This record gives sequence, C-alpha cells and structure tokens, in this order.
Amino acid sequence: MAAPGEEDVMARYRSPLVSRYASAEMAYNFSERKKFGTWRRLWLYLAQAEKSLGLSITDEQIREMEANLDNIDFKMAAEEEKKLRHDVMAHVHTFAHCCPKAAAIIHLGATSCYVGDNTDLIVLRDGFNLLLPKLARVISRLADFAEKYADMPALGFTHYQPAQLTTVGKRCCLWIQDLCMDLQNLERARDDLRFRGVKGTTGTQASFLQLFEGDHSKVEELDRLVTAKAGFKRAYMVTGQTYSRKVDIGVLAVLASLGASVHKICTDIRLLANLKEIEEPFEKDQIGSSAMPYKRNPMRSERCCSLARHLMTLVMDPLQTAAVQWFERTLDDSANRRVCLAEAFLTADIILSTLQNVSEGLVVYPKVIERRIQQELPFMATENIIMAMVKAGGNRQECHEKIRVLSQQAAAVVKQEGGDNDFIARVRADPYFSPIHKQLESLLDPSSFTGRAPQQVAKFLKEEVRPVLIPYQSKMGGKIELAL
Repeated sequence: MAAPGEEDVMARYRSPLVSRYASAEMAYNFSERKKFGTWRRLWLYLAQAEKSLGLSITDEQIREMEANLDNIDFKMAAEEEKKLRHDVMAHVHTFAHCCPKAAAIIHLGATSCYVGDNTDLIVLRDGFNLLLPKLARVISRLADFAEKYADMPALGFTHYQPAQLTTVGKRCCLWIQDLCMDLQNLERARDDLRFRGVKGTTGTQASFLQLFEGDHSKVEELDRLVTAKAGFKRAYMVTGQTYSRKVDIGVLAVLASLGASVHKICTDIRLLANLKEIEEPFEKDQIGSSAMPYKRNPMRSERCCSLARHLMTLVMDPLQTAAVQWFERTLDDSANRRVCLAEAFLTADIILSTLQNVSEGLVVYPKVIERRIQQELPFMATENIIMAMVKAGGNRQECHEKIRVLSQQAAAVVKQEGGDNDFIARVRADPYFSPIHKQLESLLDPSSFTGRAPQQVAKFLKEEVRPVLIPYQSKMGGKIELAL
C-alpha cells in the first residue's frame, strides 16, 4: 500500500505502449519533458531572432532564458493550467516566473500553435530519426538470413496450397523488399516535413508585421531564422492557425504501411512455425503454454501482428481530423492528436524492436523442409519425366496417360490412407519407365526446380538492399533483447 499522500502508480491505468514495451528513447520523444523543454527552446529561438532583427530585447534577457530551458517547475505549470485552463499560457507564466527579466518578451507576437505545432513537427521528425535505424537493422538482419539460405530449396505456396519450389532466402527477400519500400517511405515522409514557422494567429503574420512596423522583409527573415534554428530547411509558406492536418495523414500513412508489412512477415513466420520449418527464437526457460508444456508458441510474431493491427488503424484519426478542420482551425484536433501521433510512433518502435529480435534468432529446420518437398516434388516432376521419356524414344501422349494413372494412385494413398507420396516408387516399379530409371534421381533434384531464385537473391541484396543500408551502417548495433 502507498503511504498517505503518495501516489499508487499500480492503481492507475498506464499505457502498455510505454510501461511494457516502448524503448526509452521513443518514450522520451513523446514525454512532457521533451514537449515543454522544446516549447522553451522555441521561445528562445523567437526572442533571439527578434533581437537580431532590431526589436528591443537585451542580451541579459536572452541569457536568462538560456539558463532556464530545462528548469521546469511542472507542479507550478499544472496549477497554472488548472487556473487558466490554457496549457500554453500556463507554461508562459511558469517560464516567466524563473525568467523575470525576460518575462515581458516571452512569446512575443506568437500564438499557441507557434510552440504547439512547431514542437509536434520537431517530435515527428525526431521520431522518424529513431525509427529509421531500427528499420534498417531489421532489413540488415533479414538480408544476412536471406544470403545464408539463398540456395536452400523450400516448398512454395500460392493460396496456401503447394506450388513450385522457391528457396528459404528468396522467400525472405519478399519480406525485405516490402521493408525497403517502408524505409524509403519513412525517409521521404521525414524529409517532406516542414516547419510551421512564425505565422501568427490565422497564418497571416499580422502580429509580426506590426512588431516590425510593416517591414515585410523582416517578417520573412524572422520566419527563416527561427526555421533554421529549429533544424528545418523549409517552412510551410501558408498555414492557418495550424499547419495543414494533411501532414499528419502522410506521417501516419507510412507508419500504417509499415504495420502492414510487419503483419505479413510475422504471419508468414507463424505459418512456418506451424509447419515446423522455421521458428522464431525460443528461450531456454520460456513457457509456451500454461496447460501444454510441449508448446512453442510464436509469441513475438503474434505480438507484432497484434500491435501492427493497432498501428494500421491509427491513420483513420488524422484522415477524419483533416476532413473536419473548419477554415483556419478548430480545436477538435487537439485531444485526438495527443493520442494518435504518439501511439503510432510508439507502436512502430515496439514492432521494429520485436521484429529485430525475431530476425536475429530465426531457426531453420532443413530436414522438415526437405521432407515436405519430397511429399510434393514427385507430382511437380511429372513434366520432367515426360520430357526425359520422349528423349529416350517414348510417346508423349502414352507417357502422359501412364503418369496420370500412377499419380492419381499415389494421391489416393496420401489423401485416403494418410500415407507418404509413393509416386516415384510406382514409376520405378513400372517397366514402361525403365529407359529413365537411372535418371530419376537427377530429375528429382530439388535445386533444379528453384529456377533463378539463388541468383535473384544475390542480385537483389547486392544492388537494392545493401546500398540503402549504407547511411545507417554506424547505427547497426548489436543484438537486441526482447522486452516483456
């Protein structure tokens, strides 16, 4: 029990995205400390730029603001917000309290969205910068896996029915290609972000034009200076009170697309685990089921699928928000954005960390894969057998009929009796096929059924995958441990 006056954190709901899963870096990126510390930096940037353009702001005021950027009295701010019912003005007063000399010029000419929207854009940019190396690491780990198993034949599936052979590495390349698209999409979304900048209450910059006595060039330079100080190359040229909420759609759309990729990959892994061909890592003391001790449930992949579904749905929030923003802005965006923007990045962060853990410990069972191939390959080899018989002097139509009968007999053994596919044994026992009996082993070599899969893997990894990972080489890091 908590002592009197102490908060019992276990008695309050905490989002599992933070309390259970997310990395410390991403949790900090969406924290109150990051948010309000960024507000103070934006107020400093504005004051510095206004001073450089001739407004009556002193060096002493600037130094006072610089000295108190992280000296945030959160208790005072909460009390001020309770009284004022306005979060930005609560923090203006709190900042002014520890900067009495600068109090008169803090937030000069600005509207709440100067700190609110610009901070959101900084946080979104920084969120992408946290996600991109993680995505690159997943791609790198899967690329190593694909290279290692580039030549290993495996039964391919279409409609989840046995199809022609592929290789373990080639199938992995299908996953990698989707993730490479996501990498490019995330990079583009990050690089397309602009700063809201210094635009005023309805985006007209009227308050700043008044401050600079009608000097349009100084207002434009103010916007440029603050944008540069915040680390952006460009600002949106026109805004309402807020930046267009279509920006949020673009941000969450690429994260939702990433969620779809991860869901597909982890669904494949779950299906392969059921087939006992490939499994995610399973720790020595890990329990798969409280009732069935033998079970090895793919819990990491299941977690990825579960969270990816949540990630994919979040894009609906900014779609609806952008659709109902009246004129220069309405405030029905605020509460919604507090939830969906943070949750999208936190969720993406979690699924990438989990998928990295999975990709670093994938276990392949070659004997199981080989056995499954042998169950289906005889039927796939029928065309090769016909061609060989024709080359040996046989009649194509006659051979086709012989094979049709034998293959149906073998299929009946598999489906009706639960036995193994004995088609090749039937071919060996039939004198009609004696001209090619010695060729049967080579005709049934699985590697001859995988086409150019190994070559495709090598070319794809060399030309399309490794090059996009070059900017992230210094951030590849070591193996990651799984969160709870």
